[in-house]
Amino acid sequence: MVETQMTTLSSILEKLRLKKMDNEFRWTPEGFTINKAKSYKPEELQIIRVYRFEGDSDPGDSSVLYILEANDGLIGYSLDAYGVYSNHEDEEGYDEFMRKIPNADSDRRVSFE
Repeated sequence: MVETQMTTLSSILEKLRLKKMDNEFRWTPEGFTINKAKSYKPEELQIIRVYRFEGDSDPGDSSVLYILEANDGLIGYSLDAYGVYSNHEDEEGYDEFMRKIPNADSDRRVSFE
C-alpha cells in the first residue's frame, strides 16, 4: 500500500514564509493591497498556483489559497474559504475580481512540493 501525504494550508504558508513570498493580498473594493501601501488591479496580477484544502469533518475548514504575482515582481497569496464560510466584506466583488486575474503560463507556475 502506498502512503500519501496531504499538503496542508499551514505547510504551504510556511514554505511561502521561508521563500519570503508570504505577502498577503487583502481584498478592498479598490483591488488587492499589501499592507495598504499599493492597490493592484486584476490586469496587474497573475495566478501562479492554486491550492484547495478540504477539512476532514468540518466544511468550515474548506479553503482555497491563490499564489499571485504582481507585475512589479511581488509574490504573495490570497486566502478564501468556500461558499458561505468566505469572510470578504464584499464577497461578490472579490469573486468577480478573482475571475479577472489571468492564470500564468505553465512554465511560470511555482511548486512547493
